[in-house]
Amino acid sequence: MNYRHAYHAGNFADCMKHALLVWLLRALARKPAPYSVLDTHAGIGAYDLTTGPAERTGEWRAGIARLLDNPPAPLADYVDLVQQLGLYPGSPALTRALLRENDRLACCELHPEDAAILKRRFARDRQVAIHQRDAYEAIGALLPPKARRGLVLMDPPYEQPDEFARVTAALRAGHARFATGIFAAWYPIKHRAPVRDFHAALRESGISDIVAAELWLREPLDASRLNGCGLLVINPPYRFTDEAPDILRALLERLGTRKKGEGWTIERITDE
Repeated sequence: MNYRHAYHAGNFADCMKHALLVWLLRALARKPAPYSVLDTHAGIGAYDLTTGPAERTGEWRAGIARLLDNPPAPLADYVDLVQQLGLYPGSPALTRALLRENDRLACCELHPEDAAILKRRFARDRQVAIHQRDAYEAIGALLPPKARRGLVLMDPPYEQPDEFARVTAALRAGHARFATGIFAAWYPIKHRAPVRDFHAALRESGISDIVAAELWLREPLDASRLNGCGLLVINPPYRFTDEAPDILRALLERLGTRKKGEGWTIERITDE
């Protein structure tokens, strides 16, 4: 309950996660059938970067601030949405902006103050449901969606030492209930050992068609720093592995510092 995303809104990890999220949502909209999104760790939906927690940390200055001026083509869709929406949009705001008339969004947020803000933000919005509940419990309660098409976005804070194991268990449980859904799970890269173990556990999970997109700005050797991040995608849509590299490459060109050790990768964890 201590983690508040407002301190980190708009940083490089948000840019990576949200640029790929926008691509995934656009991919879902290629087909006319309705889809549903479950955002398991929703936060407050949008953030003022010029005051309060975000201003105190200033992480956004090395993130979204570097993308706003003449963004490269692979990032233009994401950056245009950020500029249209005003305050820096979290995943609920970005998702809501891309929903069509029959699409739906369910947001879960356990922190009572943040959940209250989220409920006010989407008050009387018939396409958005807000749940103040544990994200991992919601995986079992809210899946599968009625639409039988959709995306589950998982973005936990990784404050607990067993968070990777909890995410793995949630992905297995969620996939068992919604095998055709797209699952996108963000994870930090501080040093490599936890990530290697995470990927190994997923290879043993029995889930097929898993891809991991990663971006790191420093060699991931210091366990006390967020050196990079990844987005694990189950059932990636057509052309994800072809077009996600362009997004990661553009992010590194704008957000990197040209220092030794930075980079990006797309790795297939399990076969289709």
